[in-house]
Formats: sequence, structure tokens, C-alpha cells
Amino acid sequence: MANTQLKPVASLLLVLNFCMYVIVLGIGGWAMNRAIEHGFVIGPAFELPAHFSPIYFPMGNAATGFFVTFALIAGVVGAASAIAGLNHIRVWTADTMPAAASAATIAWSLTLLAMGFACKEIDLRIRNARLRTMEAFLIILSATQLLYIAAIHAGARR
Repeated sequence: MANTQLKPVASLLLVLNFCMYVIVLGIGGWAMNRAIEHGFVIGPAFELPAHFSPIYFPMGNAATGFFVTFALIAGVVGAASAIAGLNHIRVWTADTMPAAASAATIAWSLTLLAMGFACKEIDLRIRNARLRTMEAFLIILSATQLLYIAAIHAGARR
């Protein structure tokens, strides 16, 4: 890979994205834990409430369950793609670029999916500060992950 000028840019974006994905995982884990602990309680007769939803979240709105679920998936795949991207940054050859680019593209597509639910949650308006923080991080990650993909692809040109 002849173009090493973009290596510092890709490295910075990789570290930034990894940190942001870890923060999304932390907030998403809190939300999931809270939903599990404070969700529906089924009585001894095991009768479900009339409007039971398996992704009920006691905070937020109707989109919160989908948002948190897909944010957690995007966070795990994004963090894993950042770990896989470390090898490409370390070696910076054309041989390692396809693996890093494909992992980053999958993470970006899942991040876009979670961002779509974040936009729906913003539209419905009722949510707490932690969910607003996670929405902001996913919207920012949608852009920075795309920039990372562009940086490693541009570095492949000779």
C-alpha cells in the first residue's frame, strides 16, 4: 500500500470509533439491565398482561426496545471490527484491507440501522438523558465509521 498518508487519519478514526462503540455498549447494557429488572412481572398463574411486549422498556417510548437492541448489536460488531481493523493499521498492506473494510462496512450498516431507530425515538420525544446520549453517539458513529471506511479504501490506491 503506497499511500501511507492516510494511516494516521485511519488510526485516529479507528480509536475514536472503538471508544464510542464501547460507550454505546455501556449505555445499552444499562438500558437492557434496567428493562430486565423493571419490566413486566408475570404472576404465579403465568398470565401475560394484555399488551405484553418482549422488548418493553420502562424508560423511553415505543421505539426504545428496538433502538437499544440494535444499538447493542451494532456496538458489539463495531467494537469487533475495530479490533480487526487494528491488524490492518499495524500492517497497512493491500492484503489486510479487504478484511478490515468488510468488517467495518458490516458494522456501519448495523450502525445505520440503529441510527434509524434513534431517529424514530427522537421523533417520539419521550426519553431520558442516557438514551439521548446513545442516540447522539450512534448518529456521530454513522458518519465517523463511513469516514474510516473511506480512509482505508483511499489508502489502498497506488
